[in-house]
Amino acid sequence: MTLIMRLTPICLLVYLSCFGLFVNSVLGAKARHFKWEVEYMYGAPDCLEHVVMGINGQFPGPTIKAQAGDTVVVHLTNKLHTEGVVIHWHGIRQLGTPWADGTASISQCAINPGETFVYRFTVDKAGTYFYHGHYGMQRSAGLYGLLIVDVEEGKKEPFQYDGEFNLLLSDWWHKGVHEQEVDLSANPMRWIGEPQSLLINGRGQYNCSLAAAHNGNGSGLPECKFRGNERCAPNILHVMPNKTYRLRVASTTALASLNLAIGNHKMLMVEADGNYLEPFWVNDFDIYSGETYSVVFRTDQNPANNYWISVGVRGREPRTPQALAILHYQTTTASKLPTLAPPKTPLWNDYARSKAFSNKILALSGSPKPPLINHRRIFLLNTQNRIDGYTKWAINNVSLTLPPTPYLGAIKHGFSNAFDQKSPPDTFLSTYDIMKPPSNPNSTYGNGVYMLKFNTTIDVILQNANALNANVSEIHPWHLHGHDFWVMGYGEGKFSKKNIGKFNLKNPPLRNTAVIFPYGWTALRFVTDNPGVWAFHCHIEPHLHMGMGVVFAEGVHLVGNIPNEALSCGLTGKMLIGKPHK
Repeated sequence: MTLIMRLTPICLLVYLSCFGLFVNSVLGAKARHFKWEVEYMYGAPDCLEHVVMGINGQFPGPTIKAQAGDTVVVHLTNKLHTEGVVIHWHGIRQLGTPWADGTASISQCAINPGETFVYRFTVDKAGTYFYHGHYGMQRSAGLYGLLIVDVEEGKKEPFQYDGEFNLLLSDWWHKGVHEQEVDLSANPMRWIGEPQSLLINGRGQYNCSLAAAHNGNGSGLPECKFRGNERCAPNILHVMPNKTYRLRVASTTALASLNLAIGNHKMLMVEADGNYLEPFWVNDFDIYSGETYSVVFRTDQNPANNYWISVGVRGREPRTPQALAILHYQTTTASKLPTLAPPKTPLWNDYARSKAFSNKILALSGSPKPPLINHRRIFLLNTQNRIDGYTKWAINNVSLTLPPTPYLGAIKHGFSNAFDQKSPPDTFLSTYDIMKPPSNPNSTYGNGVYMLKFNTTIDVILQNANALNANVSEIHPWHLHGHDFWVMGYGEGKFSKKNIGKFNLKNPPLRNTAVIFPYGWTALRFVTDNPGVWAFHCHIEPHLHMGMGVVFAEGVHLVGNIPNEALSCGLTGKMLIGKPHK
C-alpha cells in the first residue's frame, strides 16, 4: 500500500493542499492546479555551481502527483528573458487536447518571455511519467520533473507493495546548452562529448567518488567532501527490513543510455511507460532516454548494512563515473557507507545482453492486443548525413526542420503554404547498404508531414545504419507523442519481408519509447485513433536538434477549438490579429 493510500481523508486533504492541489470533489476525478514560473537559476547538480533551468526555484521541477482520470492544470509563466519555452508531458496521450502536448512548432507556439500559457489535460492512465522542455535543448539545461499517476480510487495495481520511491535519471554537462547548440550547428560540427556526471533526482558528484573506500573498482576518484552542500549530497532511500517497495525510474537523459542495479537486491519488472508487464526478475536493467519503469524489490538483506544503488552508462564508451545513491536500512545509521562495492555496470557494448533484456519485456496477460492486420507500413532509415558541409541526422534522407507556424493550427485552418505539402518518403532504396557509411552522404532539409488516415493501423519499421564514420552505428531511443505502440520485435541487419512472420502478435508490450540497436531494426504498430499532429523522434537531445525526427498527422479535422494562445505565431498568429482571445 502506498503512503498516500494510507492517509485518512482529512490528512489527505492537508497533504494535497500543501502541494498546491485543489480538490474539486471528494470522490472521483479531481482538478489539480499548479502555478509555475520557468527561469534560469544557480544550482550545483554535481557539486559544481552552474546555471540550470528551474521551476518555482526548484531543480528538478516539482513532482506532479495525480490519480488516473484527474485533470492537471498548469499555469506556466515564462520568466526567461530572451527565449521561448514549452513543456511536453511525456507519455500522456493528450486525448482530446493535442494543443497541450507541449511541442514547439508542432502542437503550439513557443511561450514568449513574460507570457503565460495554461496546460489543461487529463491523465487517463496510471503509470510512471515525466515532463520536460521541448524547445531547443532546454531538457539538457535541466527543465524536467516527474509526473506520477496513481490508479483510480477503488482500483488496485496488479502487484502489492508497502511503500514507493521515485528516481529521475539525467546526465549533466558543464558546458551550457546554448554553447552546445552552437557547437552542434557549426561547420565542422563540434560534438558535445560525454556528460561530466550522471544525476539521480538532480544530484550527482563530479570528480569525486562516494565509494572511495572501494577504489579497487578502478574509479581512482577521491572521496566526496560535501561540506554541508545538500544540493549534491547523495540520495538516500530509507527502508525497513522485510518490506516490499516499488521503485519508479524515469530517464530524461539527453544522451546516455543507462543501467541501474541495487546491490544484493533482485528486482521484479512490473511496469514500462505506464503499461503493466508480465513480471520477470532481474539483477539490473537497462533504461534508455525517454523510458520509464517500475520495479518491485524486497528488503531481505542483512539489516545491519546499507547498499549502493548504482547507475552507469551503456551503449556508449563510458567516460562518465557511475551515479550512486544509498539504500538505507533504518535498523542502522544512514551515514554508514555500504560495505560492499557498488554493482558493476555491464560492458557498454554488450548488446547481446541488452537485446536479451529487451526481448523479455512482454505485456501482462489481459493487456490490449495489437490489430492483426496493418493498413500502412512506413520504413524510417536512420542515417547521419551532410547538408552543405554541415553534419546532420536524417530520416529517409530528410533532416527535419520545424516551420514557424505550428502544424496543428496550419492543418486545422488550411494553411497549405505553412509547410512542405510533399509527403516524406515511406521507405528508402532497397540497395542501401546499412553496414557501411553512405556512399552519397548528402541529404536535404524538409518539414513535410506523414498524413495518416484516421482509425487505421500503422506499422513503423525503424532501420538503423552506419553513421558517417566506418564501423559506427549508434543506439537511438525513439519516442512517439500522442500514442502508445506495440513493440512487435527487434532484429539484426536490414529488415526483410520474412521478418514479418516473426512479429509478436500474442503479447507485445505497449510502450511510448523503443530503442533500435546498432545495425538493427525495431518494428512498431499503433492505431491512429487520436486526432492531432504528433512528433515521433529520437529522444537523444542533440540528435533531435540535428534533424532526427518526423511528424505524423491524423484526424485533424476532428480536433476541437484550439486555444488562440497556442496559435499566436506564424500564419495562424496573423489570422488571429484583431480577434478577441477566448
